[in-house]
Amino acid sequence: MEFIKVKIDEYIATISFNRPPANALSSVVLKELTSLLDEIESDDAVRVLVIHGEGRFFSAGADIKEFTTINSGEEFSELARKGQALFERMERFSKPIIASIHGAALGGGLELAMACHFRLVSENAKLGLPELQLGLIPGFAGTVRLPRYVGVARAAQMLWTSEPISGITAVRYGLANQAYPEENLHEETLKMARKIAQKSPVSIKATIELLNSMKNEQYDSTVNREAVLFGEMFISEDGQEGISAFIEKRQPTFKGK
Repeated sequence: MEFIKVKIDEYIATISFNRPPANALSSVVLKELTSLLDEIESDDAVRVLVIHGEGRFFSAGADIKEFTTINSGEEFSELARKGQALFERMERFSKPIIASIHGAALGGGLELAMACHFRLVSENAKLGLPELQLGLIPGFAGTVRLPRYVGVARAAQMLWTSEPISGITAVRYGLANQAYPEENLHEETLKMARKIAQKSPVSIKATIELLNSMKNEQYDSTVNREAVLFGEMFISEDGQEGISAFIEKRQPTFKGK
């Protein structure tokens, strides 16, 4: 694979994003992750997955430059649905997936992390959904998952200010399970993974199914509405201005259109 590394040891598959400088989630990266999940699901040598990013980032989110190759709101909505389907698969995956987050997990990077079964973070990690800064909204079910973890009021603050929170605050909010000094994060994650790998794979699979049954009937319709609005934001004047400003490294000027 071009942008993902995999290491399997003691029933643990460590999946590393390796797309400098920020491990942006391009369509190629998401395809590689999909293919990898296919392989791991049928591999009895793997009982737990750990996902982390090489370098200074977990993932800084979607590849914004790739957005400029999309020509319509419908295409943008379809992109959102593909990402939603992949992350839904991760949440329902038959083997536990742990996100091990150092550096920044922003936008699509945080949406991916929220689709993992739980999150361990470095104390100084930065977690956020800054899409409104670009005149857009999260499109990979971020508007649905974030309030499930932190509550509606805190989700609103994170979305509307576009300001990330630290790893320590993420634990306090319920977005992450535990925070560690960055130099200890990897080993502490592996310790947790080893504990889980000792459990019965059949029992683990059953608990994943039961935990996912807690989603209410509105979940699917809300996620679909997010995809529709994701496309509408893309073709809006503000959305186009936000993307252009990001690429040109300047502050956007939004007109409310």
